[in-house]
Amino acid sequence: MKYFIAADHAGVEFKSLVKEIFEKRGHEVIDLGPMNKDRVDYPDFAAKLCKEVLKDENSKGILICGSGIGMSMAANKFDGIRAALCHSEYSAQMAREHNNANVICLGERVSGLGMIENIIKAWDETEFAYGRHEQRVEKINALYSSCRK
Repeated sequence: MKYFIAADHAGVEFKSLVKEIFEKRGHEVIDLGPMNKDRVDYPDFAAKLCKEVLKDENSKGILICGSGIGMSMAANKFDGIRAALCHSEYSAQMAREHNNANVICLGERVSGLGMIENIIKAWDETEFAYGRHEQRVEKINALYSSCRK
């Protein structure tokens, strides 16, 4: 699987660690920045990542900020992105299994490295369940168009 990863200044330390975890699990990870802790605005990096994920339907995204909240809010503004803020293994599993999330958002200031590793494992090992969840995901996708009218 190809992953794009991006952060803001509050998530840049975890970004390299998370990238390494995904690479050890056999994934290609493309780092979209930033490369240092200089102050940046998370919507800029969320937008950069979402545009890349939308160009490549076989990819997924990883966004990291201090809490994960800002990144998830910004990412979900993009039609076709289903970004899930995950602070536990369970939330990561459900985001993939029930919601077919294509972007995971993490909070460097709220999740320790051990928890992040467990979240990533749950995210990576869970597939979308289809069935009754498919109709619900289609409804989520349709919301973007209906809200723009």
